[in-house]
Amino acid sequence: MGASRNRRKVILVTEVAVRLGLVLAFWELERQEPFTRMIQPEEAWLYRNPMTESYVPGSLLWKMVFLVPVMAILGSFAVSRDAVDLVTATMVFTLSSPLNGVITNIIKLSVGRPRPDFLQRCWPDGNIPSAAFQSPLLACSGDPATIIEGRKSFPSGHSSFSFATWGFVFLYTAGKLGTFRSRSPAPSLHLLLLCCILLAPLTIAISRTADYHHHWQDVLVGSIIGFCTAWVVYRQHYPALSSPHSHLPLTTVPREQAQDTSAV
Repeated sequence: MGASRNRRKVILVTEVAVRLGLVLAFWELERQEPFTRMIQPEEAWLYRNPMTESYVPGSLLWKMVFLVPVMAILGSFAVSRDAVDLVTATMVFTLSSPLNGVITNIIKLSVGRPRPDFLQRCWPDGNIPSAAFQSPLLACSGDPATIIEGRKSFPSGHSSFSFATWGFVFLYTAGKLGTFRSRSPAPSLHLLLLCCILLAPLTIAISRTADYHHHWQDVLVGSIIGFCTAWVVYRQHYPALSSPHSHLPLTTVPREQAQDTSAV
């Protein structure tokens, strides 16, 4: 009994350490400068869009990343009173969000793609030197921090975090409702609810092209990264959505029926 309790403590400490490590790695990566990518004269038109305010500010994004999963988890707990599910779901979202952030930032720094409004960030007065694109070290006259941020377009962090957050809620809700179990067709209202859940991150992702903060490729790849991260972490702790036990954490699925959870 004592050995088992110590083992659980070690596992808990390890899991907490992993999450704290990912959060620290994410914030450290946020402070790093990206690869300085040379802009070819023939592609300069891609970066000539005006600078505008974000339709979805970063402050709103961070509130969403925290509050949306917490509300979904607490809402489920209020109905089921399942403490194991409460802890398991918390483990999923506290791992998927920082992991998504680290993956997104590593790619951002490695690629260094300029944002659609980069030229205005670089030369706010609109006076672009004639020999500006002959070297990757542009003689920019704008704010250095704004210019550095302007080289972090690919992939879109708003898109990846939105789909990691709402993607978890989608998977968690679908599992609880049993929408994709193979036994019988689910009510149409279940499917409509899940579509509405995915509509939120889709709208946020599209807004990043409308406010000229990202190219469409940035948004597409960011969305894929976010949803895939949420799915991988979710499947680490929960059965497949097609499983008859999709509403239960893997730790509480009957062992003799665990093979039902192996489907994708």
